[in-house]
Amino acid sequence: MFDKILIANRGEVALRIIRTCKEMGIRTVAIYSKADEDCLHVSMADEAYCVGPAPSQESYLNVPNILSTALLAQVDAIHPGYGFLAENQSFAEICADHKIKFIGPLPEHITAMGDKVSARATMKNNNVPIIEGSPLLDSVEEALEYAEKIGYPIILKATAGGGGKGMRVVNNDEEMANAYSITKSEAMAFFANDNIYMEKYIANPRHIEVQIVADSYGNVCHLGDRDCTIQRRNQKLIEEAPSAIAPQNIKEKMAQAAINAAKAINYEGVGTVEFLFDGKDFYFMEMNTRLQVEHGITEVVTNRDLVREQILIAAGERLSFKQEEVNISGHAIECRINAENPDKDFMPCPGEIEGYIAPGGFGVRVDSHVYTNYKIPPNYDSMIAKVITRGETREEARIRMIRALNEYVILGVNTTIPFHKKILRNQAFIRNSYSTKFVEEEMMKVEV
Repeated sequence: MFDKILIANRGEVALRIIRTCKEMGIRTVAIYSKADEDCLHVSMADEAYCVGPAPSQESYLNVPNILSTALLAQVDAIHPGYGFLAENQSFAEICADHKIKFIGPLPEHITAMGDKVSARATMKNNNVPIIEGSPLLDSVEEALEYAEKIGYPIILKATAGGGGKGMRVVNNDEEMANAYSITKSEAMAFFANDNIYMEKYIANPRHIEVQIVADSYGNVCHLGDRDCTIQRRNQKLIEEAPSAIAPQNIKEKMAQAAINAAKAINYEGVGTVEFLFDGKDFYFMEMNTRLQVEHGITEVVTNRDLVREQILIAAGERLSFKQEEVNISGHAIECRINAENPDKDFMPCPGEIEGYIAPGGFGVRVDSHVYTNYKIPPNYDSMIAKVITRGETREEARIRMIRALNEYVILGVNTTIPFHKKILRNQAFIRNSYSTKFVEEEMMKVEV
């Protein structure tokens, strides 16, 4: 087992990893930017080192500084969390070159699943359903040819994309030239890779994903599914586990498809296979070769620590459970709380938290790194907390979430808590009758 792990991340996910490491008797090393000196993960770790100024490129993405810190601190492994370097092939390779275990996907897994076109081909070859699409597009003219074959509407996507970035829906030939140009520009800006491709656009789907865990001995298990349909501009806002919309036969087929996907590339570690479900059929969308933000809802309905499993697998151990030992109990809902102003198009609201009281009670979990007098920096993602509630039923989890959000006090900055409460009280949400367009078409009709 590892003696010391460096966490190459910040905020709530760094805290999440530190807590599991402490329970496993593993020493921890935190890194931080100058903007994060007062961040909770810095004081919670056994050691902490500043790796640069506030901008991510100069700190949390500064590979030479992070690697130097890892060597100085004599760590056995690096856990990247999610975001930043979590799916960076070059960083994973550099860690391997320096005999430091990267607690995440192997470089070849990042390559196989990081490029969406090659991932689609891999899935198709392993009997995982995919949406009709195109190879890499070299010109607007080629895009027009494939759009004619596939039929509008289509969606242009960055091959290296993720997080809702680098994608555009196109409804006709007239929109193609502009959409093509914008998508390529966004792809280059966000991912330093302007390759794009095309898929048939599914208008009103549900977004359902399957959590998988795999060791280095060929054992692969799934830990159920999650419904991540409540999104704004392809960014997830509320997630649930398990899905309460997909029938059991579809769930079983999705789970097997996810296992097939992992086995196809000899995957190791935790990962998530994402699907679109149109009410009848499901289609592979992408595989995230890392810990997901929403992993907590899977943990509370399976009673299994995914970070612990990650660390054990990275240390060369076999899965600690078998598929028949995975039991899904109850229903969980997660609300991502962002420091944003919904009244002003969700404008980020960095600033000082003047008062903070987290909710509690039976069936409530809060993952956060903020506290009274903490100053939210403007340099990073605006998510400041994840509230998770569990109930025996979806309705019980929903009611408990409303109660928890009513208790949650965050003073000094605007947050999305009021917006989440509106969603939870919306009749379409209560009926579980909505699609990925729910926020834009239902919630944005009225003044928030």
